[in-house]
Amino acid sequence: MSNRHLARSIAMQTLFEWDFRSLKQKDLDPIITNHIKEFGHGIKDVNFIKDTISGVLKNINDIDKIIVKYAPQWPIEQITIVDRNVLRIGIFELYFSKEEIPPKVSINEAIEIAKNYGGPTSGKFVNGVLGAIYNDIKKDDEKNN
Repeated sequence: MSNRHLARSIAMQTLFEWDFRSLKQKDLDPIITNHIKEFGHGIKDVNFIKDTISGVLKNINDIDKIIVKYAPQWPIEQITIVDRNVLRIGIFELYFSKEEIPPKVSINEAIEIAKNYGGPTSGKFVNGVLGAIYNDIKKDDEKNN
């Protein structure tokens, strides 16, 4: 497992726990530390985990609006916690880290994490939502160039 894949998995697990337990942002540091200790043996890019989590939370309102736009048949509170947080990370990377992370990498990573941690249809659901977002981003980029 690559270092970044593991980092994304830990970020998702952290956001899952934060979301599941309805915690405040200030409660995240001990969870991050515990998850890195528990699941991130040998991980070198701890800042990637922290930056991803803080980036998602900093932009969560905008990210959740994007989820609602691209998955209108699923109210955000009815999307499973795993799928919701995988989408949040994927959307964060597509919109706010696209200079650092190629979009197809973000989408593929999100799909794999959804398959590993979510239900039987999680991979397809995440692929459908992120794929539609990516296609629209691509169209917008082509219009602006």
